[in-house]
Amino acid sequence: MPETDNSLSMKNFSVFFQENRERFLTFTYSYVRDQADAEDILMDSMVALWENRNRWDHHANLHTIFLTIIKNKALNYLAHQQVKIHAAQEITSHQQRELNLRIATLEACDPDLIFDRDIQELLQQALNKLPKQSREIFLLSRFHHLTNKEIAQQLGLSVKSVEFHMTRSLKILRLELKDYLMSILF
Repeated sequence: MPETDNSLSMKNFSVFFQENRERFLTFTYSYVRDQADAEDILMDSMVALWENRNRWDHHANLHTIFLTIIKNKALNYLAHQQVKIHAAQEITSHQQRELNLRIATLEACDPDLIFDRDIQELLQQALNKLPKQSREIFLLSRFHHLTNKEIAQQLGLSVKSVEFHMTRSLKILRLELKDYLMSILF
């Protein structure tokens, strides 16, 4: 094919796109409902049409071919959106179950039992077994209600160090109080 024919094809292709761009964009937007994504799909479709130009017959209906490409790309987009929405719903459902559990646990909590003298003594003994800095961080967090960031600032530590000490403290306390956890909870 002579070079002038190729440049004419590119010119005709460009004219086709410019003449029909708004109509194709409106079609795409009517399904994806997002202007930027509709424009992306339209441009991706145009590239796909151009890259596969050798596949279509010069007598073929270019509008039909192009709309089919747009349709398939829009369907892929919508299927991906559907997967994202389903995943978000699963996460929300899990978060709701966790929240319900925390609410139920807190509602069942009886402060009189938690602050019982014997239990307080057991807790104090377990706290005394913690390394000094871990104990200090735990007390600031649980009894003074400071955030990890506030504790880090107060003690001149990084937030990661505070998180490490809290994790270690909780692990040690769980082990030390494992035989008494049911008494503490109920």
